[in-house]
Amino acid sequence: MKAQLDGKVIVCSELRRLGFASGRRVRLYGEEFEFVSDPVADENGYYLKAISHKSCHARSVPIPLSVVRTVERELLVVEEIEIASAA
Repeated sequence: MKAQLDGKVIVCSELRRLGFASGRRVRLYGEEFEFVSDPVADENGYYLKAISHKSCHARSVPIPLSVVRTVERELLVVEEIEIASAA
């Protein structure tokens, strides 16, 4: 359980590095958003709190699954390289 939680924290950190972070303005899902939180993980995936420029309402915006999967794959490759170099 702790390893899974640590993995989610690392993925959230990488998502922040990619620009999914508080204060950023992006166009996502055909709409302009300003993120007001950093990425958060739950049982359904990763999301941020954001304000829609069109409706001016705050909502949870899911991070595209393709981005999340790419980050997870990159982290697995880095982990495999570290294991191989330690052996």
